[in-house]
Amino acid sequence: MDDAAARRRRTRWLQRYLLNPPMKLIVWAGLVPGYVLVETQGRRTGRRRTNVVGLKIEDHTGWVVAEQGRHAGWVLNIEAHSDVRVRGGRQWRAARAVIDVDDDPEARLDSFERKSHAATVRRFGTDLTTVRFDFV
Repeated sequence: MDDAAARRRRTRWLQRYLLNPPMKLIVWAGLVPGYVLVETQGRRTGRRRTNVVGLKIEDHTGWVVAEQGRHAGWVLNIEAHSDVRVRGGRQWRAARAVIDVDDDPEARLDSFERKSHAATVRRFGTDLTTVRFDFV
């Protein structure tokens, strides 16, 4: 197992079991600005999957930098089913998600207002990938 794969495993465990369960509740309540819940359809099961992500909104477009890129389950779900729902504040919005391979994820992170979020994504990320959400 290479170093990037080992880092992904550690980060995935930390997020899945320690960070995401309480964060989902806090973000659901709309208490953390800049973070949203993204609801995707499972690529194999078809079941709804919810993940916490940091989102920057510009007009009718949202931007996320996926720290594990196409290794993240939610990104693979988007590849299979691009119609998603995004919960920001206390309401759900329909969107179409697109993995934007032409966008520079480092430059996109620099455009986020929360520098601590950008630093965390860079620290734990192994394959930064930009995902664009076009709100319907």
